[in-house]
Amino acid sequence: MNSGRLYKLQHFIPWTRRKIYYLIVISAIPTALFYFFELKWLAIPWVPVALVGTATAFIAGFRNTQTYNRLWEARQIWGAIVNSSRTWGIIVKDMVRDVEGSKEQDLHRTLIYRHFAWLTALRFQLRENRAWENVKTRSYNQEYLKYYSVPEWEGNLEEELKKYLSEEELSFILKKKNRAAQILALQSAQLRTLNEERKVSDLNYVEMSTLLKDLYEQQGKSERIKNFPYPRQFASINVMFVYLLSMILPLGFLNEFSKIGSEYVWLTIPISVIVGWVFFTLEQIGESTENPFEGNANDVPITSMSRGIEIDLRDMLGEEDLPAPLSANSNNILM
Repeated sequence: MNSGRLYKLQHFIPWTRRKIYYLIVISAIPTALFYFFELKWLAIPWVPVALVGTATAFIAGFRNTQTYNRLWEARQIWGAIVNSSRTWGIIVKDMVRDVEGSKEQDLHRTLIYRHFAWLTALRFQLRENRAWENVKTRSYNQEYLKYYSVPEWEGNLEEELKKYLSEEELSFILKKKNRAAQILALQSAQLRTLNEERKVSDLNYVEMSTLLKDLYEQQGKSERIKNFPYPRQFASINVMFVYLLSMILPLGFLNEFSKIGSEYVWLTIPISVIVGWVFFTLEQIGESTENPFEGNANDVPITSMSRGIEIDLRDMLGEEDLPAPLSANSNNILM
């Protein structure tokens, strides 16, 4: 996500420059034909332009509202994961008991570090690419990647999991398809063993199992957003309407400016570019918001949130060599 006050203009204009080039061409051609070759029939009444513009504004506003809702829901899900993770740390520390103090500390560390492994596996899974996602398929998004990096694309899952899992568990998890889900299954299996050994009371066992169920639910909600795209019919019609509007805008402006004087028809080009750019930018912003885990600059910062959870829980364990919080880069992008 962008943690600055505003996007910088030197980033925003280049991000949309291809649309600007297109608008210049699509408005210059009919203007030149109208002025030099006197093709007066190119000028159309403003009413059809206004009708198409109204429909385009409606569908663009609808799309941006819905894509924002997807982004905000994803942020709420990860806010719940933060809260449940802290609860997990407290419950493990206070409710898992062993006669031998050193073994108790090892138990606490195993359960909490396995939770870090779950967070790691989940964020790597969420940052995998899907066919409908835009960050790697749109040229303007690919160019914007120079302003930030995605840790999950540059890192290695096996190396990350080595920090938190035993060799046996690591070998087991790497063979699985949904690694995050299997890590929670390992947590559940150990809780059952601890309950049978009377290291976790029946009441506490139920509480901890309920918390694992909550983590499963939050993972499932994240996967629902990740694996179900914003409906393609709405995304498609939005693009179609914007391109249709961009093509008829110059024709409507030709009619209006020609009423003032023949020389004024050249105002069609800058005005058409400005109005068209507004609609194209709305469409592009909606597109960049609809997939909140794809590795876009507008993503929910799950890497940073995972690091924050790790700091909190390791602090609960009494560790002193804590990792530093992740901060936004020089372009204010926080992943």
